[in-house]
Amino acid sequence: MSESRSAATVSVAAVDLGATSGRVVIGRVGADVLELELVSRFPNGPVQRPDGLHWDYAALRENILDGLAEAVRREPGIQSIGIDSWAVDYGLLRDGELIGEPFHYRDERTAAGVEAVHATAPFAELYRRNGLQFLPFNTLYQYRIDPAVADADAALLIPDLVAHALTGAMVAERTNASTTGLVRVEDGEWDLDLAERLGIPVGILPDLVDPGTVIGHLLPAVAERIGADLPVIAVGSHDTASAVVAVPMTSPNAAYISCGTWGLVGVETTEPVLTDAAREANFTHERGVDDTFRFLHNVTGLWLLSETVRAWEQEDGASIELVTLLDAASEVTEAVPLFDANDPALSAPGDMAARIIAVLQASGAETPSTRPALVRSIIESIAVAFADAISTAAELTGRTLDSIHLVGGGSLNRLLCQATADRTGLPVLAGPVEATALGNVLVQARALGAAPATLAELRSLVARTQEPVRYMPR
Repeated sequence: MSESRSAATVSVAAVDLGATSGRVVIGRVGADVLELELVSRFPNGPVQRPDGLHWDYAALRENILDGLAEAVRREPGIQSIGIDSWAVDYGLLRDGELIGEPFHYRDERTAAGVEAVHATAPFAELYRRNGLQFLPFNTLYQYRIDPAVADADAALLIPDLVAHALTGAMVAERTNASTTGLVRVEDGEWDLDLAERLGIPVGILPDLVDPGTVIGHLLPAVAERIGADLPVIAVGSHDTASAVVAVPMTSPNAAYISCGTWGLVGVETTEPVLTDAAREANFTHERGVDDTFRFLHNVTGLWLLSETVRAWEQEDGASIELVTLLDAASEVTEAVPLFDANDPALSAPGDMAARIIAVLQASGAETPSTRPALVRSIIESIAVAFADAISTAAELTGRTLDSIHLVGGGSLNRLLCQATADRTGLPVLAGPVEATALGNVLVQARALGAAPATLAELRSLVARTQEPVRYMPR
């Protein structure tokens, strides 16, 4: 990097944790510069323990520290660190030490939590209070039936848990905290009355902070290991909150789909839509950066495809080239059967291909006879679920939507992008692929005074530097 360019840009490190993998990237931001450099990528996923499904947090933490050390080695001028991850899961601490491994949101224990919570606070009341769609693994359901909560003095969601490991600070970043079900939709503060009614100790809920807040500086031992003493800055720590920052929307009537393991489908609003219709449609109000709402619906995304391919790889004893499989699926000419992508029978890890076939058989549909045909069935079923959610978002907000921005890993799936355009009848603008990391980087850079002040200006920078691919409905 030239001396003049380095003077005009700021460099930051982004820790971006997904439900199947994590990575550390270097981000560089300037007046007309927005670029990422992948430093490390590492696997992440559920691990089965005697008491249930967990995350291997110790391995996750070590991979993050190794990645940050490599980032500083490559770019000694890095000025800060930001962390984002999936939502709802948490670690419990006592005297600053972790009590056991964090549970995985797909663990079966959550069903008992739903029953216990709704016996005290019916879902209709919860929706008025927190604006969240019903998902059986929302954090308040997990807290309600986790006996270790009684022994804890703090509960930290995953990105806040990582920030604590780096800095020693205990905070709750607001965009992710809003997914717990314990944040009031009206003002974004903890609903302490609800927590007390549900038997959740209010003392475990840390102070809320907004994106752009300096959480703290690295602990001396961490700074020594990484090779630099840096601040950790709160970003939109829910990965979708970061991704939506980097959606290059230029129209107020644009919808977005942040597509990876999940497909988060919706629109951005500044006011909640707390209607009976919104509740019945299971649309959620997750907090976004700059006092926005992500008014969206969770659709099972490429989890269905990745789990299917994983089952086939185990069956074959060999890896499968996904691009080749998708190319073959795009050549399927016969009509393929559709299924409900959100069917609860498809929510857990396991032999996904067999379970999808079982769902199709139960509906009386003829099942695909080849792997490419089943893949096409999966892609088209996801696209139908996306289209249904887009249509509902338009109806609930009274907007006439004119385009869809599809960001994240799903934007590389040309078959899915085209199917989404075809099923919605709207143009799909695909990309950026790395929206989550870009949003993370942009919020850090803005906090450092090196990026524009408004979301519109941040998105303009994304649009100028990350040209999307357009798919027109056929």
